[in-house]
Amino acid sequence: MYVIAVYDMEAERTQLMLSLLRRYLTHVQNSVCEGELTDAQYAVLTEEIEETVKPNESVILYQLRDDNWLNRKIYGSDPMDDHRLI
Repeated sequence: MYVIAVYDMEAERTQLMLSLLRRYLTHVQNSVCEGELTDAQYAVLTEEIEETVKPNESVILYQLRDDNWLNRKIYGSDPMDDHRLI
């Protein structure tokens, strides 16, 4: 499945969530990560998010069956290009 994650954390904890999400997804914008995950990876990620998020913080995960259902229009450099070359 293709996942887009957006998050809003306390300023001093933003790096913590970014580090967690980068283990699974590509960081594409401030507080936004995206990429392809298996069902197992998604399950582990959601558990880790639930353990990390504190009151007044949020993480929103948007799921698509795959990136074929995603219409992305990029202006400027696409951060996903670097990820796919690795």
